[in-house]
Amino acid sequence: MRTLIIETSTAACSVALVEDGAIIAHAHEVVGRGHAERLIPMIADLPEGGRAARVLVDCGPGSFTGVRVGIAAARGLALGWGAEIAGFSSLPLIAAAGFADRLTDDIAVVMEGGHGEVFMQAFSADLSPCTDMVSLKPDAALAALAGRRAVGNGVRWLAVLADGLDLGEALPDAAFAILLPATLTALPPTPIYGRAPDAKPSVPK
Repeated sequence: MRTLIIETSTAACSVALVEDGAIIAHAHEVVGRGHAERLIPMIADLPEGGRAARVLVDCGPGSFTGVRVGIAAARGLALGWGAEIAGFSSLPLIAAAGFADRLTDDIAVVMEGGHGEVFMQAFSADLSPCTDMVSLKPDAALAALAGRRAVGNGVRWLAVLADGLDLGEALPDAAFAILLPATLTALPPTPIYGRAPDAKPSVPK
């Protein structure tokens, strides 16, 4: 089954077209806040306009706007193509890339989470979680590392607190989704926010 993979959870925007476990085409750009402008042209530039029988989309956690742009595009394309749709999390995606880059026992993914916090979750080499996903202040995340290698776009917040850490600054890339086990690519295509909303609904008097 041909699968279109969409990843928009951080400052990067990437797409990949996969068939029979191999990447047919791939594009990755650091766009900052420009996901809405770049995503559809990137998909259109893929072979056959990226058309696939299945659409797989990063559901977060990450940028509130970026995640929603990716999911909206994935839903629209799946509806138009009559394709299957499913989601995955950005955290095991970054872990998969980290393990592919270096052999290690386990990895802590640290991603920027906003409001001075980072999203953090540790994974073993088979991508099974060692910890729950949490949103922490950088000093608390540093204490929770427990000697693990840290990867992700939030590691810079740890680097300013301590020297000599094993850090790998990285943005997620759709191409690494081929390394995710099937159980991690079957999430509902809905946002994973990673932290409670800042605004609370008013209580009627």
